[in-house]
Amino acid sequence: QVQLVESGGGLVQAGGSLRLSCAASGIIFSINDMGWYRQAPGKQRELVAVITGGGITNYADSVKGRFTISRDNAKNTVWLQMNTLKPEDTAVYYCNADVKMGRFMSSRDYWGQGTQVTVSS
Repeated sequence: QVQLVESGGGLVQAGGSLRLSCAASGIIFSINDMGWYRQAPGKQRELVAVITGGGITNYADSVKGRFTISRDNAKNTVWLQMNTLKPEDTAVYYCNADVKMGRFMSSRDYWGQGTQVTVSS
């Protein structure tokens, strides 16, 4: 089994910054894509940022230029640096990882427990 543990959420004023972290542990051969999703109350979950095993990144238009996703494959960890935060960024943020548990096993998605980010105006 694989566990993803998130940390770094909290309350911040508009214009401030937060850094989220997510560490994967368990039976891990390799990890393909890793990403961050968020869900605001009463709204659908949306992709915020994704990073491939080779370091290629993609971002939602709403966070481009403000958020940065990064990873350390040796530590099985992914971060989301969030700058110039806006009230619209308020949501529960979830870490996601596409994990291979063995050389000849198919990959599957795992999710973190979620961490609350609240941005006050």
